[in-house]
Amino acid sequence: MSPMLNTAFAAARAAAQVINRAALNLDEVKVGRKGAQDMVTEIDQAAEELIKDMLMAAYPQHAFLGEESGFSGDAKAQYKWIVDPIDGTSNFIHGFPHYCISIALENAGKLEHALIYNPVNNDLYTATRGAGAFLNNRRIRVSSRTRLSDALIAHAIPVRELKANPSLLDLQNRLRVDAAGLRHTGSAALDLAYVAAGYLDACIGVGLKNWDVAAGVLLVKEAGGLITDLSGEGDYMNGNIIAASPKILPTVLQAFAAE
Repeated sequence: MSPMLNTAFAAARAAAQVINRAALNLDEVKVGRKGAQDMVTEIDQAAEELIKDMLMAAYPQHAFLGEESGFSGDAKAQYKWIVDPIDGTSNFIHGFPHYCISIALENAGKLEHALIYNPVNNDLYTATRGAGAFLNNRRIRVSSRTRLSDALIAHAIPVRELKANPSLLDLQNRLRVDAAGLRHTGSAALDLAYVAAGYLDACIGVGLKNWDVAAGVLLVKEAGGLITDLSGEGDYMNGNIIAASPKILPTVLQAFAAE
C-alpha cells in the first residue's frame, strides 16, 4: 500500500479498537437521532475524531470531510479525506455485526485512494486509482453474471426517499420478483465493497452522501465495475447511484426505466 493508504489503515485500526470495545457493552452507548432511521452515537463521533486527528497529524495541509464533523481545512487544498467512521450505525447500535469504516482520499477532485474496513471480521478493502482493488491484499473483480434473474442486488434507500418517491417501492417489488434476491444490508459502503468483490452483482443507493459512497465508488471502478446515476448518466456523486458489473448494469437500468 502507498504511504497515504497505510496511514489511513492505521487510523482505521485505531478507530476499530474504539468501536469494538463499545460493541461489547452497547447498553452504555449514548445514542442520538439525526432524522428518521438516521442515528448517531458517541462512538461515531469518537471514532471520527481519532481518524481525523491521525490523518491531520500526518498530512496537516490536507482538507477533511467527515459525516459527524463536516468540512475542515483549506477549501482549495489539493487533497481531501472523506470519512464515514461507522457506516451502518443502526446495525452497530443493535449489535447486528454489519458495519464498516470508510475512508477515501481525493486528489484535485479525483478519487485517489479508498479503504473500507470491517472491524467485525477484519476484512480490508483497498483501492488506488489505476492500480486495482483488493480484499485483504488479494485482487478482486466484479461478478461475471449476465442475467438479472441470477443477480443478487442490494439497495440503500432511506425511508425519507421512499416517502418522497413512492415509485421506488414499486422498483423494490419488481427487483424482488425479477432478480435472484434483493438485500437491504444497512451499509451502503459495504454494499459497494461487495459489488467490487463480486459478492453482489449490483447495488442501488438513493439520497446518499459523499462519505457513504466515495471509497466504494473507487473500489467498484478499480474492480472493473460501472457506476452511474439512476438515469444512466454520469452524475452519481449527487447521492443517487447504481454500481454494478458491466453485464448487469443495463438490466438494472431497464428496471428503472419501467417505473
